Amino acid sequence: MRAKSLPLITGRARVNLSKRDLSSYLPGHTTQSTGKNWAMLRDDLKQAQISAMKGGDKERLAAVRLILAKVKDRDIEQRTAGKEVADDDLVIDVLQKMAKQRRESITMFESGGRQELADKERGELTVIEEFLPKQMDEAETRAAIDAIKAEVGAAGLKDMGKVMAELKARHGAALDMGRASGWVKEALQ
Repeated sequence: MRAKSLPLITGRARVNLSKRDLSSYLPGHTTQSTGKNWAMLRDDLKQAQISAMKGGDKERLAAVRLILAKVKDRDIEQRTAGKEVADDDLVIDVLQKMAKQRRESITMFESGGRQELADKERGELTVIEEFLPKQMDEAETRAAIDAIKAEVGAAGLKDMGKVMAELKARHGAALDMGRASGWVKEALQ
């Protein structure tokens, strides 16, 4: 399919741009810090879908299609919410929730003696984690918790909410908040 050329009139000159080129000139389509397009993860997912189709990898294709469907569902939810969220943040949030669901399913299937279903979920989890940012390990997370604890001046468990909020704001995409909450509780006792 050929890109449709849209006329863009700037001053007196008339410039023809494709929709993709036009979007790069519109405000709010790049991040402040990196200048990269917000839709990078979404594009990676679509490319992974195409490569899985071409390679004939049915399990990977099914997992990527599942991810894309969840992202599309979230897009529909966002339209009614009215709250604007950066595209990569939305995709990362969807991926983190899917990964958490898969981990819980794996433990339930293994405890129920359904190893074949646990293996299927583990395969989906592997595909999901490919698109997530590199996760912080335990030592890095504990160091971040200690730094935030000192910065906020947290003394006890009553300050756990402050520490968790700051931790999520700084490192939300790079760590599992479920495990981090246990470490924060441990650090504040």
